Amino acid sequence: MENTFSPFARPLYVMLKPIGSRCNLACDYCYYLEKAHLYPEQGQQTLTDDLLEEFVKQYIGSQTQREVLFTWHGGEPLMRPLDFYKRAVKLQQRYAEGRIISNCIQTNGTLLTDEWCAFFKREGWLVGVSIDGPQEFHDEYRRNRTGLPSFHRVMQGIRLLNKHGVEWNAMAVVNDFNADHPLEFYNFFKSIGCQYLQFTPIVERICPHKDGRHLANIKDTCTDLPLTDFSVSPEQWGNFLCTIFDEWVRKDVGRMFVQIFDATLCNWVGHPPGVCTMASTCGHAAVMEYNGDVYSCDHFVFPEFKLGNIKDTPLATMLYSARQTEFGAMKTNALPKQCKQCDFLFACNGECPKNRFARTLDGEPGLNYLCRGYYQYFRHVAPYMDFMKHELAAGRPPAGIMEKFRQP
Repeated sequence: MENTFSPFARPLYVMLKPIGSRCNLACDYCYYLEKAHLYPEQGQQTLTDDLLEEFVKQYIGSQTQREVLFTWHGGEPLMRPLDFYKRAVKLQQRYAEGRIISNCIQTNGTLLTDEWCAFFKREGWLVGVSIDGPQEFHDEYRRNRTGLPSFHRVMQGIRLLNKHGVEWNAMAVVNDFNADHPLEFYNFFKSIGCQYLQFTPIVERICPHKDGRHLANIKDTCTDLPLTDFSVSPEQWGNFLCTIFDEWVRKDVGRMFVQIFDATLCNWVGHPPGVCTMASTCGHAAVMEYNGDVYSCDHFVFPEFKLGNIKDTPLATMLYSARQTEFGAMKTNALPKQCKQCDFLFACNGECPKNRFARTLDGEPGLNYLCRGYYQYFRHVAPYMDFMKHELAAGRPPAGIMEKFRQP
């Protein structure tokens, strides 16, 4: 039986790329830099003021909830001048019509200044900073276009955020290099005062395209595509998660908020996990390029997943279309038999469809490449999750687990 859901029952999100794929860094594993090949004739890839206003008006008008979240991404969105975002705030106020407007922005942190941070504090923006751990880990892949490392400039940006009291979280990519040092990775974030940590595994395959792109998407029909050197292995991912979880569950529950651990607990108690990769359906979080093109998801900015352009088709029409609904339901409908019979399906939901290019033990396609790592993690955390679920059911905070499982 196919999974169905109402797209109107939850908020609609569109990640906006006001600078397209342009960035002052050239991280080796970045999947977005090559999106410039999709727009070879369009120069600087800059969102116009008219298109900004059209997006703000349509985005707010498309919502079925009172709270509206704007997400600004890149490339590097701080390559747009501060005045651009001041105009955006004024437009949000003009079209809000009583709605509560929030903003978050994802940056590599290297362009942050006192002026930027004062703006973020004044307007209440949440800032996500991309940083891959201590200097040795971060600078392995996150360098600028001349090959110079970026760690010190990122840390300078974080100090400025702290100076101005800006709320921020860390977004780290887990790759073949830092995955082998989970405790050093985790303790670094604690040492810099990070309370909200997101990390995501990098998995990319190589498949050259005629337009100059070289990374594969799930629709590519080539077989036996090689993985990039920086991709994390399933074994690394499982060991990484389990090691950090053991540290967190004994010392930091309720003090350090790690997205995947929080999302796992949400699924364990039957609440929405708050992150699309671990939800049963997706498709409610699209992305709009600087020229108005709208794609099904940030990880599916490929011609095969283009929904249309905001200048030709209303945003709501694209995001609530049968095509986008089908895209969202595919997350469940395309699961192989091995996943459907797995004890941890409720917690994993097959993770992101972009990583489902492996085969099951029976040879069926569609298994997530990281399956073994996730299975190791869920099996490892199950008793802890069961305990925290019972604590919540009894009206007690899950942080009590730190005393229950404290090592002598």
